[in-house]
Amino acid sequence: MSNLSDGTSLEGFSKNESVKASSNHLRGLIKEELLEDTPAFGEDSEQLLKFHGIYQQDDRDRRKEARARGLDKHHQLMIRTRIPGGVVSPDAYMAHDDISRRWANGTLRVTTRQDFQLHGVLKGDIKKSIRAINDSLLTTLGGCGDVERNIMCCPEPLHDEFHAEVQRAISAMVAELTPRTAAYHEIWLDGEVVKSSEPETEPLYREQYLPRKFKTTVALEGDNCVDVYAHDLAIVAMKGPDGSLRGFNLLVGGGLGRTHNKPETFVAVAQPLAFVEPGQVVEVAREVVAVQRDYGDRTNRRHARLKYTIADRGLDWFRGEVQSRVSFELQPPEPLAWKPVDDHLGWHEQGDGRLYVGIYIENGRIADVDAVRSRSGLRRIIEELRPQVRLTAQQNVILAGIEPAQRPRVEALMAEHGIAPVESIPRAIRYAMACPAIPTCGLAVAEAERAMPSLVRKLAALLEELGLAEERISFRMSGCPNGCSRPYLGDVGFVGTTLGKYDVMLGGDFDGTRLNRVFAPNVPITDIPSLLRPLFETFRTQRKPGEGFGDWTDRVGFDALRETSAEERTA
Repeated sequence: MSNLSDGTSLEGFSKNESVKASSNHLRGLIKEELLEDTPAFGEDSEQLLKFHGIYQQDDRDRRKEARARGLDKHHQLMIRTRIPGGVVSPDAYMAHDDISRRWANGTLRVTTRQDFQLHGVLKGDIKKSIRAINDSLLTTLGGCGDVERNIMCCPEPLHDEFHAEVQRAISAMVAELTPRTAAYHEIWLDGEVVKSSEPETEPLYREQYLPRKFKTTVALEGDNCVDVYAHDLAIVAMKGPDGSLRGFNLLVGGGLGRTHNKPETFVAVAQPLAFVEPGQVVEVAREVVAVQRDYGDRTNRRHARLKYTIADRGLDWFRGEVQSRVSFELQPPEPLAWKPVDDHLGWHEQGDGRLYVGIYIENGRIADVDAVRSRSGLRRIIEELRPQVRLTAQQNVILAGIEPAQRPRVEALMAEHGIAPVESIPRAIRYAMACPAIPTCGLAVAEAERAMPSLVRKLAALLEELGLAEERISFRMSGCPNGCSRPYLGDVGFVGTTLGKYDVMLGGDFDGTRLNRVFAPNVPITDIPSLLRPLFETFRTQRKPGEGFGDWTDRVGFDALRETSAEERTA
């Protein structure tokens, strides 16, 4: 297709733009290909499936064997459920657990964006899986693709009017920013195809949708547990003197994706844009997305995120463009102050006489592995006591609405299934994150989820040896430079460059307010502990009172750090 319905030429646009524009609002040939007895979807459908929350992948562990036997790749699909604010009902949790057992690989994956991912689903089972998710009153529409992705929010289940007002605002934004196409219901839920003389419209996304994905998070004043600065649009709920919702601070232009050896691609932190009143947030969110729709780069997908639009045109221009589209005056952004990040793990009161407990899930993988049987344990607790489930931005799980009298039963079931109380987990492990990477992610160039547990335990042992076990130091690993585990925000980042090697990033901070940068490139994973040891030793003796590791590395500077590291190697 060379033109849009309004005559606009697509010449010079990336191929994805033509696929979207000719898809009949995300239908394409998905429905027809579902009926074909083939293990995989075609290339165009593979791109459109993302809008429906589906990634076509293959088992990379089996590629070599398949190639040697002259066979095709072992195709499989990943399903991502969109879960605003990470709030999951007991029934929806159990539905996902059932799907994982029947049609996926037997595990649930909590993502860093408060979604569920199901891995290893075969093409023949994909429709049954999505129907089951929708029967649980959740959807995969918009889980991926060039649209507004899952809107995140601090998961702490406090019972007060401030939190309730924020949740209402999120629900209104989700309703406004969700694609309106009927394709999802027609394809996956056998929805009736309505014949009408009026063409179907997407009032926000139109025929081409967005140039790239768009990520939004909602934080609560003082609490940056959702990594505000990593997002295209960050909305910070501000509390009034009486504890009610006073308004929202908006930040724009964050994004952590980049490409190795492509300096024109870069990571960026979100910048303050404006302050708006509670009733204005849905309109301004819509228009921020609309400006990116109209001005984002559609010729080069590596240059298509909002951060590049703002870098090219300037924040003042962007603010002016948003102002021209909204029906009210944007107020100047207010200063933000953050408390030390709380991951909301362990037992807490939630303000209504009941309790919640945050449970640590290593790298977000809910599975039964050796003595830790988190999948079976969580299933037992949720089935028996029916707490509300909340997913955190650190890939952990919160069980909410627990009566105080039920706490001993929860703790007994956790112990029975090897689920450790958070107090017993070394801090280095507790504050570590990794993305799935190999074998499922097609973008990964190195391991992450499978490599991080061994590495972080070595680092935890090193910190214990040096008397630093109680330090809050965040370690984040990504199998490629796209940064799904947000390795560029935090004390120490490991970004895969090739199998077994990582860029070691330093100079960020635990609270996620400052980007780190490459300290040592292409470091073999086996060398990382010895690379960091002299830095930890010097940090122990030279830091200022209360100074975190990331703040210390940033203050001292990389030249001094490299000198310290070099002296250790020659000693």
